[in-house]
Amino acid sequence: MSPSRLRFAAASAAMLAVAGLLGACGTGPAEGSSNGPAAADGKPVYGGTLTYLEHQPPTCLYLPAAGFYPNGGILNQITDKLTWQNPKTLEIEPWIAAKWEINEDATEYTFHLRDGVTFSDGTPLDAEAVAANFDVYGLGDEKLKLPVAEFVNNYERSEVVDRLTVKFHFTKPSPGFLQGTSVIGAGLVSKKTIALPYEEQCQLKNIIGSGPFTVKNQIVDKQVDLAVRKDYDWAPPSSPHQGRAYLDEIKIIVTPEDNVRVGALTSGQADFVRYVQAYDEETVKSAGFTLYAEPTRGVNNGLYLRPGNSFLKDRDVRKALQAGTDAKEVVETLFTPSYPVATSVLSHLAQGYVDLSKELAYDPGRANALLDKAGWTRGTDGVREKDGRKLQLGVFVSGPQPLSKQTLELIGQQWSEIGVKLEIRPADAGTQAVDIKDAEKTAVSHSMVGRADQDVIKSHFHSQNRDVILSDDKELDRLLEEESAEPDTAKRNAKVAEIQRYVIDQGYAIPLFEEPQVYGGAPYVHGVAFEAVARPWFYSVWKSARN
Repeated sequence: MSPSRLRFAAASAAMLAVAGLLGACGTGPAEGSSNGPAAADGKPVYGGTLTYLEHQPPTCLYLPAAGFYPNGGILNQITDKLTWQNPKTLEIEPWIAAKWEINEDATEYTFHLRDGVTFSDGTPLDAEAVAANFDVYGLGDEKLKLPVAEFVNNYERSEVVDRLTVKFHFTKPSPGFLQGTSVIGAGLVSKKTIALPYEEQCQLKNIIGSGPFTVKNQIVDKQVDLAVRKDYDWAPPSSPHQGRAYLDEIKIIVTPEDNVRVGALTSGQADFVRYVQAYDEETVKSAGFTLYAEPTRGVNNGLYLRPGNSFLKDRDVRKALQAGTDAKEVVETLFTPSYPVATSVLSHLAQGYVDLSKELAYDPGRANALLDKAGWTRGTDGVREKDGRKLQLGVFVSGPQPLSKQTLELIGQQWSEIGVKLEIRPADAGTQAVDIKDAEKTAVSHSMVGRADQDVIKSHFHSQNRDVILSDDKELDRLLEEESAEPDTAKRNAKVAEIQRYVIDQGYAIPLFEEPQVYGGAPYVHGVAFEAVARPWFYSVWKSARN
């Protein structure tokens, strides 16, 4: 059988599998895509099921570690946060907290909670519950193996002032904390959930939130069914819709194959899909469906170079790789205008962004000169050598990053022109979990992180957070800690700019593009909303009758 027929057969089998899941749940194309009452005069209506196809299954759902986008598609529906970050203005608005006060140096935050909010198990979402959540998020719990949340810095303790008032104390200024109360990892869960050990909080069945939907059923790694919570009545005050969600149910079906997700959408088997690849965008649009390319406003999609690697400890080699990478060619070859070429470590929409496009200009001549200077000479096969070793660097394909394999392959071609070999390893390699933490084996990381706050850069680079470059750079850690403890916004943004310049000057980063989250939606799906870094929020979604 030819490769093309093999691909067609695989896609057909996958489509049948998805159709089987839909049919098994009683939501085939005719019923599942148009059930519920029809809209009258374009006004929202209650009822119906949203069938949402997700590219990957969820991973651990312990809130502070649950930033993975497939996790967010679930957690955004079943948990609420203290505050809501307006995705248009990025202002922090009330949600479960009706109001708050912050002292002058951002070392004390006092939140006044809405009355009458409950978790889905009926227990109150009160000051004690909020304190229990943030004591774990801010301090972790060694006994329960619960790690500290990366969105919390300098946390000292909570104080329950009264039933609906909670105060948080910090050892040093923590200016990012208010925004941190709005992020996916700050979802509020019941005291029963937050008291569980890590392994149990990872499991969806144990997540008890206060959101507009609850978990009805789960087929692990395949499907999650959410049901409306009819007594829900505490959406952010700025939401035009209040009360229970419009939908009765959401069916989230894991569908890894790109053509199957898009085919299911355009054929009416699905209502909404995540991870529309660049090459499928036109298919979605030309079929009359809506394309949502939502910005993530954080650290850009790029390659991050690890100075602990014996080859990359030389700054000249890192700078050569930076100069020898043509990000514009990557975007123009593989992507669409939904993916702006990166001009810095951070998205141009990020707070503290500074334009470093001149420093990131593609210059293979300079790259070759730097490698010559560093003592690397070309061998007979074109790969540079030094002291009997080939200049070969390892990288894993990154499953969450769009077209990671193709991106790395193209960059590998670019690097071969300057005498560097990029060894690309599959994302599902059995040794990945161990090798990715070893700079010698995995010299390069392909990654990004979204968050609409200055602290996103600390999350990505600090040695005690994600530590993408496996850093032992004390100067970088110092700069990041200064940023996270600077209460003056202008000074904080200036520090973020300084960090970006430092990271680029040291050759730690090769930014490629500003990564969006790209979704496709049927024309009869209305009211789709996203939080500030592009995770979907289906609270206000409703479906009209299909034409």
